[in-house]
Amino acid sequence: MLKFLVRRLGALIPLLILVSIVSFVIIQLPPGDYVDSYIRNLELQGGSLNDAQKLALQRQYGLDKPLIVQYGVWISKIVLHGDFGNSFRYQRPVADLLGERVPRTIALSLASIALTWVIAIPIGILSALKKYSVWDYFFTFLSFLGLSIPAFLLALVLMYVVFSRTGYLVTGLFSDEFRNAAWSMAKFVDMLKNIWLPLVVLAVTGAAGLIRILRATLLDELKKQYVTTARAKGLPEWRVILLYPIRIAINPIISTIGWMLPGVVGGELVVSKVLNIPTVGPMILDATLGQDMYLAGAFVLILCTLTIIGTLISDILLAWADPRIRFE
Repeated sequence: MLKFLVRRLGALIPLLILVSIVSFVIIQLPPGDYVDSYIRNLELQGGSLNDAQKLALQRQYGLDKPLIVQYGVWISKIVLHGDFGNSFRYQRPVADLLGERVPRTIALSLASIALTWVIAIPIGILSALKKYSVWDYFFTFLSFLGLSIPAFLLALVLMYVVFSRTGYLVTGLFSDEFRNAAWSMAKFVDMLKNIWLPLVVLAVTGAAGLIRILRATLLDELKKQYVTTARAKGLPEWRVILLYPIRIAINPIISTIGWMLPGVVGGELVVSKVLNIPTVGPMILDATLGQDMYLAGAFVLILCTLTIIGTLISDILLAWADPRIRFE
């Protein structure tokens, strides 16, 4: 395991460099640049710029240089100074914008992942152990319902139900009176009144697929010879289930960490838009539509880095959970 970790960490640096190149190129693929988007928006409002003014803006933002030079300046500032550049759209350092949005997004993501597993794992196990029972059919129906309902629609329905029953509109992370207030117990309680809805929406939609995966995998493991042998040795049923088939059946869920971390960070876009939550998702959309290359490039780089880290974590957890897996 130690040799595996050393190899993976050693390959992390060149992989991140490759990811940064791909991220920067992807951001540059749409035709035009931020100045072109700015001029189009200005023309829609009745304004205009001449060629000299356009060239001056391109020089101001460094867009008059070749693509490889722009990448070199961008990545060197990140590596040497932790400077992700300035956002064209917000006229602020990208690092400041990331510092505001990324921590709350990561907190929301980790909480939703934990809640997803708390929901999916017990229900998946119960559904497999009680195959074709009333409980199995009930949870199967709920999981298919969760897979078929879009997250934004579920968010809208829950918002309507809460508002119609209580008169309280769940939107944003805080109420108006606590939005700019200093942290206190009252502000924390106010956040809990709002944060539960996006957590429930993300957890329910995420748990639906995991329930089906865990049920199918556990049913397959329960039919294998090693389970019959363990029962024949006289082990209690709960010990047979917990020590053997569940440890194997949970592997697909562990392996999803690699795409679950960036998936939740980027996948909460629609939910955050509907619920007006200031997380990474809406800002990624605005940066992409406005061709704000430094801001969008930083977000893409972060999502790719999360994928790499999540894959490493899932590999380590798989080796810990399944004794059949060895890294040599």
